[in-house]
Amino acid sequence: MVAFTAFDMADEEFHAADAGASDVYPMQCSALRKNGHVVIKGRPCKIVDMSTSKTGKHGHAKVHLTAIDIFTGKKLEDICPSTHNMNVPNVRRTEYELVDIDDEGFMSLMTTDESGDTREDIQLDESSEIGQEIKSKFEDDSDDILVVIIQSAMGEEAPVAVKTSK
Repeated sequence: MVAFTAFDMADEEFHAADAGASDVYPMQCSALRKNGHVVIKGRPCKIVDMSTSKTGKHGHAKVHLTAIDIFTGKKLEDICPSTHNMNVPNVRRTEYELVDIDDEGFMSLMTTDESGDTREDIQLDESSEIGQEIKSKFEDDSDDILVVIIQSAMGEEAPVAVKTSK
């Protein structure tokens, strides 16, 4: 057994801290709803269809979920007993004003609140439909302000919509 003295513990450095918010939270399968979110095969998804089978000789009623990955658009399915818990991702949508797009496709984004914080860590996927829309609206050179909506869940972030404002 190893004993630590107060001096040993004082030498430790901690470099990261967060608010303790979880990426997911549990919810009973029967409480999930269409257009809600769920984690299937480790991916955050939006439920597009769900059906419940009756209880049978094998016990619980089962819920059949069909969902779309919110980042890749892939269709995923799962079957879960209605009384069991499934993970639900904490999905956040944040609006940013688009300032610039650099040569490598990274967007310069500014928060729309009074703090005006900027970030340049989200790369535009020009092969996606939303990426092409953002790029074409940015290159239009109109006086409109472009607002990009960034969706984040489970440590991933991606632009999901763009709108103009005066």
